[in-house]
Amino acid sequence: MHLTESEWSKLNFFYTQAQNGLISEEEAKLRAVGLLQQVRYGPGLEDYFWINDMTPNMIMHPYRPDLEGRNVSGFEDPAGKRLFAEMVDTVKENGAGFVDYLWQWKGDPGKIVPKISYVKGFAPWGWIIGTGIYVEDVKHEILAITHRLILTCSGILVLFLILSGYIVWQGTKAEKERLAAMEQSGLRERQLLQADKMTSLGILVAGVAHEINNPAASLMLNAPNLKKAWKAFTPVLDQHFNDQKDALVCNLPYADLSRRIDGMLTSIEDSAARIKKIITELKDFSRPAGADTDAELDVNQMVQKSLGLTASILKKATRHLGVELEEGLPKISGNPQKLQQVMINLLVNASQALEHPDQAIHVKTSRSRDGRFIVIEVADTGPGVRPEDLKKLKEPFFTTKRDDGGTGLGLSISEKIVYDHRGMLEFSSEWGKGLTAKILLPLDRRDNRNRGDQE
Repeated sequence: MHLTESEWSKLNFFYTQAQNGLISEEEAKLRAVGLLQQVRYGPGLEDYFWINDMTPNMIMHPYRPDLEGRNVSGFEDPAGKRLFAEMVDTVKENGAGFVDYLWQWKGDPGKIVPKISYVKGFAPWGWIIGTGIYVEDVKHEILAITHRLILTCSGILVLFLILSGYIVWQGTKAEKERLAAMEQSGLRERQLLQADKMTSLGILVAGVAHEINNPAASLMLNAPNLKKAWKAFTPVLDQHFNDQKDALVCNLPYADLSRRIDGMLTSIEDSAARIKKIITELKDFSRPAGADTDAELDVNQMVQKSLGLTASILKKATRHLGVELEEGLPKISGNPQKLQQVMINLLVNASQALEHPDQAIHVKTSRSRDGRFIVIEVADTGPGVRPEDLKKLKEPFFTTKRDDGGTGLGLSISEKIVYDHRGMLEFSSEWGKGLTAKILLPLDRRDNRNRGDQE
């Protein structure tokens, strides 16, 4: 997106030169095409930009000169998608956006792979400029990280086997010593397996934090400044467009664009803050939570906010969303952000479990029969979980969606957050009839803590 917008600004530069009479418009277009035709980036400098117009006719494509000058409105990828027509629709609707399709691998027409591109319209000339990334590149990156994790775990396992062999060999000297050595070996096995999990988790957390923290910080720093600048520009723009009611900016009426920009900047601020919170939760996963779970919390409000944040996902997943919130529930002590993270994770998992929109999701809050807990229930009517997998749901790195990019960390982190609140996270499922997740949060955490200590 940023690369496309950067090259878009070059088109605007040549357009401005033509408007100022420094060059003709035809010369400006030729120079713009010539410049973008030479731009390359990425590994091996093989990634590129292309230009088509709103007809759409192909104006320039470095790897497909056979398409230049042709109308490509009917051009389809191997899956039957009219990609260039969809790009035109995206630009007409939003001015810019993302389009996914199948395309040749850089300069190799014999290799067709999934690709995601960002396209942006240049209204003065009726052009569309775009560039994209190959999904296969992302998969290769993930595969490389996975291989490194496997090598690390294998090294730890080899050391463990050597140590166990030495203990067993020493244990043959005497029956008593052998039994003691076996007992010690079992203890060390459990410790090493736990250390193995924590090592893998530490590598993953470090990588995620390093890759995401810097761009998130940049968003949080720049978004408020952009918002202040926009508020400062607004009175001037309002006055400028006051007498031009029908004037369009980026193919939108100025009034609509003004409202959208303010909302977009607020959304950027909120999204960046959420990214920072998620990074913090990953770092906190392997150590006890701090003393930040004592705020007064209305469970129903937290659930409603979680439903609002996942509304688009739920709407796409099901046509049958049921919400049943018991009125008059007492407030509890907790951390709203952390519990909201758990709730969102359960809602997203339920959405992803559904096989078609006619299946349902039901959300319910209530007070437990003994009156000591508030219960939050998220149930779906998807395929459910097999009995042998139900016991593993909360284990780190266990996932039934590995092929779809699942990491197996969501429920593990959720369980730790609930545990830090002295609560419980329970799952029940009948294969073929859906899954039910329950969060039990104590009304009196002091009494619950004492009860847990006694047990």
